[in-house]
Amino acid sequence: MSTNGAAAPGEAELEQNTALVIRHFDEFVNQRDLDAIERYVAEDFLDHDGPGGKPADRAVDRAMMARMHKMFPDLRVEVRDHVAQGDKVVVRNVWTGTNAGTGRRVEFHGFVLWRIAGGKIVERWATVTPMQELAAALDW
Repeated sequence: MSTNGAAAPGEAELEQNTALVIRHFDEFVNQRDLDAIERYVAEDFLDHDGPGGKPADRAVDRAMMARMHKMFPDLRVEVRDHVAQGDKVVVRNVWTGTNAGTGRRVEFHGFVLWRIAGGKIVERWATVTPMQELAAALDW
């Protein structure tokens, strides 16, 4: 059983869930395709750790990514590790980019826990290394 009471997924479903998360990261961040959020994230999505550490929906996350792409035109995220169990996928990732205003390179690291249901991302929890210049620049 998974943590939500449903039958635990098999290995193929765990691989599909992991591929979904990695594809979402790649398209939404690296390929700058903001429409990826509609393809991979459920309408009732809840980001428990959205901008400013506040709960957010997918519209807020989309707006945040648009701001990040503007601030860091070469923004990239690389998934370094991933683990899937039940209906959840955890990734360890590294973000890099150059601040368009200052020319300064930045790097920050994170761990993200995603919950998948019905082939879509439905919840997100994240821990990201502090990056004060990002919070200040995005006015959070």
